[in-house]
Amino acid sequence: MKIAIIQPDTIWESKNENFSRLDKQIGSLDNDTDLIILPEMFNTGFSMNPTKLAESPHSETFEWMSGIAASRQAGIGGSYILRIRNNFYNRWVFVAPNISTRTYDKRHLFSLTGENMHFTAGKKPLVFKFHEFRISATICYDLRFPVWSRNINKYDLLINSANWPDARRDVWITLLKARAIENQCYVAGANRVGTDGNGYSYSGESVIIDPKGRILASGSRKEECIISAVLNISELSDFRKKFPVLRDADKFRIDP
Repeated sequence: MKIAIIQPDTIWESKNENFSRLDKQIGSLDNDTDLIILPEMFNTGFSMNPTKLAESPHSETFEWMSGIAASRQAGIGGSYILRIRNNFYNRWVFVAPNISTRTYDKRHLFSLTGENMHFTAGKKPLVFKFHEFRISATICYDLRFPVWSRNINKYDLLINSANWPDARRDVWITLLKARAIENQCYVAGANRVGTDGNGYSYSGESVIIDPKGRILASGSRKEECIISAVLNISELSDFRKKFPVLRDADKFRIDP
């Protein structure tokens, strides 16, 4: 399966501008790309203004993603702000070429910026099948909490869509490698570049990592780019059989 990560300079709270810029980047992808991965809040930046920016589940951003999935015949996933009744969610949405969808609500809300005051935390992890891969998705700050994404032989690819600041760039790479090694899986980390409306700078450095912690592809620092890699399910299966780490993992339960 060939995956591509789009690393954009997200324009603050401007959906149409971001759709336009992403259209150009996605338009340059190889035709054999199977899965397109976008950062956290890819259409607005990491904004704590959900009252202004939130959408219903099948509004403009979903329609844009559906158009990309259908025209490119590729899956596409990233997070944006949704409203369900009286609650706001930082929701990761996956749209398949046939417009079927899977969703995940960010579990660990970033209290340092008040995300927990504006959004409702998710309660369930996500694992879904796409092509031959079982995929799990997380969002940014989730990366710091390994129990939440612990792999008990349930997934093959872990995605983290993020707005990870430049000030903590070393932590970003370290945690992504750790998640790949400990969970014996591929990891794809999608980050943005540029500066947001609150003055936070983002380094980019999106990355695709193999189950041994080796970097297969890495993005530029502070520049827009696209990275891609081909993931091999047979190689992953062989590695797990030869070195069955997951078989020896601790059993546990996460309370809602």
